Amino acid sequence: MTKEKTQPLTKEEAKLKRERSQHERTLRFSKKRKDEMSPEEREALASMTNRERKQAYYAKKKDKLTSPKKKKTEQEPLSFKGRSAQRAAPKRTLRKGQFIREQDIQKPKKGPDEGMRLNKFLANAGVAARRKADELIKAGLIKVNGEVVMEMGYKLHPDDEVTYKGKKVKPARFVYLLLNKPKDYLTTVTDDRDRRTVMDLVAKATQERVYPVGRLDRHTTGLLLITNDGDLAMDLAHPSRGVQKVYEVTLDKAVEKHDMEAIAEGLELEDGKAMVDEIAWPDPHRKNVVGISLHIGKNRIVRRIFEHLGYQVTKLDRTVYAGLTKKDLPRGRWRYLTPREVVQLKHLGKK
Repeated sequence: MTKEKTQPLTKEEAKLKRERSQHERTLRFSKKRKDEMSPEEREALASMTNRERKQAYYAKKKDKLTSPKKKKTEQEPLSFKGRSAQRAAPKRTLRKGQFIREQDIQKPKKGPDEGMRLNKFLANAGVAARRKADELIKAGLIKVNGEVVMEMGYKLHPDDEVTYKGKKVKPARFVYLLLNKPKDYLTTVTDDRDRRTVMDLVAKATQERVYPVGRLDRHTTGLLLITNDGDLAMDLAHPSRGVQKVYEVTLDKAVEKHDMEAIAEGLELEDGKAMVDEIAWPDPHRKNVVGISLHIGKNRIVRRIFEHLGYQVTKLDRTVYAGLTKKDLPRGRWRYLTPREVVQLKHLGKK
């Protein structure tokens, strides 16, 4: 079958079609703008012809384009990006299915010969630290399934029974605590001079052998993670992991702008360059209080940065650690981490 040829439109029909389509476009525009118009504008629009509406639309658009733009008033910057933040790798745009992520790869299950090392098992169970556990193994104080094991690097099977001094060693139950450390407490498990430690604050939290991750000096306050998960503690404390820490620093005098810029660029200290992610004044009216974000974990790094420029730190408070904040956590109190927070920390430790 052959299709019938459509008859060409006459001049009058073509003109009528153009006017109809133009009228429909005008109606769509008027409906779109209807909610933004005043009653007087709506009455004026209803009395206009299509041509007048079109002229009014383009006149308004022209005024918008030709009107002078308001100049932004220049203000002194309150935040300065550090070199380490500027050198961050740009995000790549990847097509769906271009590659398989590492976390999507199904890892093979560990077989009998790929179990946990004996010293790690003892450390996780709270018997002793790994080095001390090695000494216990060498001394023949550890038995596996009733037999003394003195082999370094011995790996356990899932059904093995470990005993120490005749008592069965139970597998560890990992505990994760977040403490808002107050001033005048030492970040250590024990102290020879019997001074107060952070362990005194969490004594009632658990019966497991826990220890702090990283270190805050005696006069520094703020967030401190305490756990018995040795692998996570080592991952978070290692400098290569780049765990973010944010501090609020109170100084003896206002910090000058050129010093803020110098810190953001990176200061050369006695043990190398101190790179920061960002430094800012949280309150523009209090220039002696500074917020600083960094990933490096050198000893007393924040205090040394400001002392290098002639400032004295009067108060130092860690407000953020590895994405954890002090929200609803008063000074001297602790709380358990949520399962979601634990997963986020473990993901951060594997980066």
